Amino acid sequence: MRIALADRAAVGALDGWVFFDRGLIDAAAALEHMTGKPVLTALGPANRYHQRVFDPERRHGLDVALAEYSRLLETYPSLGYKVLILPKVGVSERADFVLNTLEA
Repeated sequence: MRIALADRAAVGALDGWVFFDRGLIDAAAALEHMTGKPVLTALGPANRYHQRVFDPERRHGLDVALAEYSRLLETYPSLGYKVLILPKVGVSERADFVLNTLEA
């Protein structure tokens, strides 16, 4: 979680879109799952990302990936985010989808 907070602070003054792969919410959700401590509720509005988050495919074993996917599909909306599933297309088309969605 410290790394995710440091990453956010490091890009605070940049113009334009900045994309994070596996940010603060993912780390907090994993910590909460492993420890049972309610760390997600402490994130609050001070550590907000864009309201739309994109979910790429997972690179774990299938059972672990499905469990994490299910947790995050519940976690992000519970914090006020709208999850959009990335289309299974090439990199260029996927990038266009993300940028077009964010600019809409």
